Amino acid sequence: MFKTNVGSVDRVLRIAVGLALIVLAATGTVGAWGWIGVLLLVTGIVRVCPAYLPFGWSTCGTKHR
Repeated sequence: MFKTNVGSVDRVLRIAVGLALIVLAATGTVGAWGWIGVLLLVTGIVRVCPAYLPFGWSTCGTKHR
């Protein structure tokens, strides 16, 4: 449906930070804003960031011929 626009490094960072925020929110260490980690986790798993789409951004590497 959407073109992949989240590269490997971006993906790993999104998943790691997302999981960390979810754990911190679940344990009450941070406030409710920590649940934004769910968004990071999902965008890392599906490799599509809707916020990148309007700007045409992509962190995927370019393919060389």
